[in-house]
Amino acid sequence: MGASSGMGREIARLLLQKGWRVGVAARRKEALDKICNEFPQLAVAEQIDVNNEDATARLGKLIEQLGGMDVYIHSSGIGWQNTQLDASLELKTVETNGVGFTRMIDEVFAYFREQKGGKIVAISSIAGTKGLGPAPSYSATKAYQNAYLEALEQLSYNQKLGISITDIRPGFVDTPLIESANYPMKLSAESVANQIVKAVEKNRHVCIIDWRYRLLVFFWRLIPRWIWRRLPLCRS
Repeated sequence: MGASSGMGREIARLLLQKGWRVGVAARRKEALDKICNEFPQLAVAEQIDVNNEDATARLGKLIEQLGGMDVYIHSSGIGWQNTQLDASLELKTVETNGVGFTRMIDEVFAYFREQKGGKIVAISSIAGTKGLGPAPSYSATKAYQNAYLEALEQLSYNQKLGISITDIRPGFVDTPLIESANYPMKLSAESVANQIVKAVEKNRHVCIIDWRYRLLVFFWRLIPRWIWRRLPLCRS
């Protein structure tokens, strides 16, 4: 889900190169068709907007075309630097990263519950580990995703559903999502996709990408709130 650009596209292409049968989904159908034309025997596509109520029905159609589903990868998300708190941007972020995310993850969880097993992989962000002043709703919705996935993992374990969860938390990835922003230590979408596929194959529960961000998150979790709020992350 979210295979038309950025990490989603790179993950899909990498899995297809490995011989996986992949259903690609996103809002932009023309981008999906390019993937299917490149891998006509392995890829099928469906136009899906996670914010539309028909998204779950369209996902069901895609699963039917595939002949079933064992792994679901959610790479659909938006976000902006929004220090002026433009309400339209904040609410769009909440809609996609909160409501849209929940809509799709719940549908997949129910499918795997019925199937008695499966794997959910969701790309959240290191932004979910601390509130980032330049991107309030983005960091808040990513924290929501982190907690939601953790809760579903506990639910699956306690009910013996056989559903495994992998929460992928990349650092700042050089994709259209942040192309206009000046973030440090940008990662390439290709390298991140490779690490995500490895994490999926190793059945990781939480994977922070890459090692520099693992160190960063470890140390910034130790920063007291009274110091964190004084850090100059935002410009006036």
